[in-house]
Parts: sequence; structure tokens; C-alpha cells
Amino acid sequence: MALNDEKGIRAELLRLTEQWIAYCIVGDYEAFMRAVDSSLTCFLPGTCGNLVEGLDFHKFLFDNVISKSARSISAHVLNPYVHLLGNNAACVAYTRVTQYIDRAGLPHTQQSEDTVVWLKQNNSWQIVHVHRSVSQDKIEIGI
Repeated sequence: MALNDEKGIRAELLRLTEQWIAYCIVGDYEAFMRAVDSSLTCFLPGTCGNLVEGLDFHKFLFDNVISKSARSISAHVLNPYVHLLGNNAACVAYTRVTQYIDRAGLPHTQQSEDTVVWLKQNNSWQIVHVHRSVSQDKIEIGI
């Protein structure tokens, strides 16, 4: 893989990661489903340390939590690093800072350390695994 190709792939994966985060923030489950593999696995604060497989967990959050939780949300990807794992796999690691206004109008900021594993299938990148870590005193359910 040429250096220019690598730079372009890294930029594309970072763009796709930020786009996926935006789908989660606005509650666009259809777009979320297109961005992830149906056998998606994840470790998230809301999974309480358990590995979750598939989309049912996420569907519940989209239907019951995301649309009802906050009035305004903004997420920022800080210090991203894209590991290319061959031509068809990559890992994107970054710090995510999420700001939001709750239903009472109060501002909050949450930081997480995220890792997203991408797999290229049929010429399309899809997320196959997500791992999110947050400080134990700041755990909140989220996608």
C-alpha cells in the first residue's frame, strides 16, 4: 500500500468514524445500521463489562434512551489514531469529549476513550467492534 493510499484510507476512516458518532447523536438508527456489521460486538459502559453481540442492545437505546435523554449534544474526536491492519481492516482509537444540555437545561461534559474496529466488506467499510471506556465516576448509558 502506497503512502498516499494509506493517508487517504486513514482520512476516510476518521471521516466515517465521525459520521457514525453523528448518527448516534441524532438518533439515526437506519444510518447507524448501515455503518455497522449485523454481528457488531461491543464493550460499552452500559453493557456493565459484558461483551454484547448484535444490534438489539443498540436498537433499545435508540428507541428508548437517545431520543429522550438530552436536548443538545456535541461530540469531539480528539487525538485520533488510525491503525491499518492490512487492506481490509483498521482500528481507530481516540478520545471522545461529549458535551450536552440535559432536560433541565444544565450543561454536562463526558470524556471517553474509544476504539472502533472497521472491516472492509464488498468495497464498504463497516464497524465490527466498539470499545468505550469512561472514568468509573462518570458512567452514563450511551452508544
